[in-house]
Amino acid sequence: MAAKPRKSKPFNIVVVAQGGRLQYEAALFAASLRHFDEGFKGRLFVAEPQPGPRWSKDPRVDSGPVRKLFDELGAELLPFESRHFGESYPHGNKIEALRELPKGEPFVFFDSDTLVTGKLSALPFDFNRPSASMRREGTWPEVPLYGPGYAGIWKSLYDKFGLDFESSLDTSQPDEYWRRYLYFNAGWFFGSCGPSFGERFEEYARAIRDDPPDALACQELDPWLDQVALPLVIHSFGGGRPGPDLDGLDGDVTCHWRLMSLLYAREHDRVVEALAEVTAPNRVKKVLKEYEPFKRLIFQKKGEKARALFDRARLPRKEQAIRNALKRENLWMR
Repeated sequence: MAAKPRKSKPFNIVVVAQGGRLQYEAALFAASLRHFDEGFKGRLFVAEPQPGPRWSKDPRVDSGPVRKLFDELGAELLPFESRHFGESYPHGNKIEALRELPKGEPFVFFDSDTLVTGKLSALPFDFNRPSASMRREGTWPEVPLYGPGYAGIWKSLYDKFGLDFESSLDTSQPDEYWRRYLYFNAGWFFGSCGPSFGERFEEYARAIRDDPPDALACQELDPWLDQVALPLVIHSFGGGRPGPDLDGLDGDVTCHWRLMSLLYAREHDRVVEALAEVTAPNRVKKVLKEYEPFKRLIFQKKGEKARALFDRARLPRKEQAIRNALKRENLWMR
């Protein structure tokens, strides 16, 4: 008899929302989770930064209809204080929000620009071995002409935090090729305890920002700081690259679409069909229409025009070429 597929225990999900674009993206995420995973038994948290000295204006969700939709969808607003990042580095929201999650409970973080397209709760997460998204490019580091190389840069970071560098390597990849080194997209990641994970993420990110190793002298850390610290945090908790059991993330179960124009331009037909299903109910549609790019691309069908510009089997190799084509047709919307 074949073994039954392994499922993970119930877990919590967290996304970040604030006034402007992110609140509508988070509302779409929540609607897609409830539509495609009715059996999800964990809690859905929408982390919301609070006003304070690190924000020049109130960052909280400012749409009443969005707040009402969150409530209807069973999404719990989770206030958090921006103590170290805030407006100067909004990517830090995902770091600082984690400390407010329930202690000792497993969590999965998603960027708000993610669409759930399948049964997320059926995936076999191993929360004792944290991991993150491999849908990434070799965006960091930029290796200087006269060195140090990838190995020297990454090893300096592992050494800084007393971590074993050699065990993090993918030795099937050649020396000085970026894929050999542990590097993730921070669009999703998971662990066994949000506050513990967040505390270490915060510690590492601040230490890299405020006191980087000499090998990072030529490196830009904005906006890459979260993605530089994340593999170190995951490795420190005994985690690493995700296995094939989690291929549904960035696959059949979720899509990190990033910008709605790009979703229509390059994602699979099933993603576009899922988006149409999720946004069809009137209670969802009337809220998402408040956001102009959603209104034009989803509900006024401009997305279909964007999609018709490209052959998904022969997309341009560079994303910039896709962006330029969309801009020429006035279909590039943020």
